[in-house]
Amino acid sequence: MMPDLGRYALEVALAYGVSLALLGALIAGTLWRGARVRRALAEVEKRQER
Repeated sequence: MMPDLGRYALEVALAYGVSLALLGALIAGTLWRGARVRRALAEVEKRQER
């Protein structure tokens, strides 16, 4: 349940929205980088088998 924030409701909602967007971007970037590193590691391991 959201408390009554009066005149600051917009600012608080925007702060929450920006924070969630930044957290989402950090998580997405971490997952993307992890996948890239996993692919690079698989390529190195594949080359070493030869």
